[in-house]
Amino acid sequence: MGEATTSYYQEFIGDAPRLDKYKKVSVLPLIFLIYYEVSGGPFGVEDSVQAGGPLLALLGFLVFPVIWSIPEALITAEMGTMFPENGGYVVWVSSALGPFWGFQQGWMKWLSGVIDNALYPVLFLDYLKSAVPVLGEGYPRAVTAFLLTVALTYMNYRGLHIVGWTAVSLGVFSLLPFVVMSLLALPRLDMSRWFVVDMRNVDWNLYLNTLFWNLNYWDSISTLAGEVENPRRTLPKALFYALILVVSGYFVPLLTGIGAVKLDREVWSDGYFADLAKILGGVWLRWWMEAAAALSNMGMFVAEMSSDSFQLLGMAERGMLPEFFAKRSRNGTPSIGILFSASGVVLLSWLSFQEIVAAENYLYCFGMILEFVAFIRLRIQNPTASRPYKVPFGTVGSILMCIPPTALICVVLAVASLKVMAISLAAVMFGFILYLLIGYIKKKQLVRFSICSDLPDLQESRHDSSEPVI
Repeated sequence: MGEATTSYYQEFIGDAPRLDKYKKVSVLPLIFLIYYEVSGGPFGVEDSVQAGGPLLALLGFLVFPVIWSIPEALITAEMGTMFPENGGYVVWVSSALGPFWGFQQGWMKWLSGVIDNALYPVLFLDYLKSAVPVLGEGYPRAVTAFLLTVALTYMNYRGLHIVGWTAVSLGVFSLLPFVVMSLLALPRLDMSRWFVVDMRNVDWNLYLNTLFWNLNYWDSISTLAGEVENPRRTLPKALFYALILVVSGYFVPLLTGIGAVKLDREVWSDGYFADLAKILGGVWLRWWMEAAAALSNMGMFVAEMSSDSFQLLGMAERGMLPEFFAKRSRNGTPSIGILFSASGVVLLSWLSFQEIVAAENYLYCFGMILEFVAFIRLRIQNPTASRPYKVPFGTVGSILMCIPPTALICVVLAVASLKVMAISLAAVMFGFILYLLIGYIKKKQLVRFSICSDLPDLQESRHDSSEPVI
């Protein structure tokens, strides 16, 4: 293999280039950042019971992680340690498939993340409107959502280490009421309720989108890899513990909640856990649950915005976006990326919960297909390249591991409504136009572009990738 390509992979054995004066994220905050990028707690899983009934809901949160979450987390661990720099999956795809598809990956995943983030002010207000009815609709709701977005955006600006430790505090506070509720539910459990199923009355679109939305985004943490303390060791460990926390955090409250009260599928919708808390523990537990839901949405918002904004910073360091996207504030945060991401959230906040989830899932599916292709292609073309963490199934096993989630992606795409399909495909096509527009701006030198000199050359690596690796 050429000396330049060997150097390229050797350089990734260590940590990515970074600014040492800014605080890095350690294991515990990273676990909770992943937790909030993926989950944030059981808030929002109630629709799975309404859509599929108790048995399908419970099975979904056991089977879906095996089909989807574990493969995605494993791929993130391998690729994130192989490419420990800001930009994450954009860099993976660029290395394997070239700059065009790398840019499309960045566009689709960033837009998907912004759409996802627009959901959290909606959920926040949905949980509070029972206690504060004026927040249910109209001008007060819109103003509150805007002010919340501004406040949380400022927190992101203040620093990623602040976001990380805030996520730890919010996570502990948000999980505790579910622990209490589950303990109170134990004497009232009726296990027969867990096995109720009616296959003739299943809303497959809502069911799959609810599972998919609540168990994806494991790869989002990769866009922060350049901000992580020793990502070679920290990232795989944090993904493992976060996976356990997420799955148990969904399954246990669903199990105890379904078993403790008489089944009425229609009441299982957004915010029902607060009503369930009142039934099992009283008004005090309901207020705690609503406060936990509100704070959990804050955690999900700041974690997602961190991922989205650092992705834009990483793309700018690779010359895919104008140089000003790579500028950091005095707190080490990508201020322009944060501003762009916050603006997108405000513009998309008018969408309904179901529309947000469906549109976000559709775009996310396209991005994941590119990630799977990049993962397999790099495994085949560069099998002995340095990978501080490697999925322990071999190349053939890794290919087989990607088949079930790819099939699931096809199902999620197929059951989407025509409206969601049209909007999402239009967004994908806009990415093609945007790539050409940015290329024109770069060619005419209308805005300054630059590539960080400390980063390895992806173009050079891809040209040499057909040579045997030594």
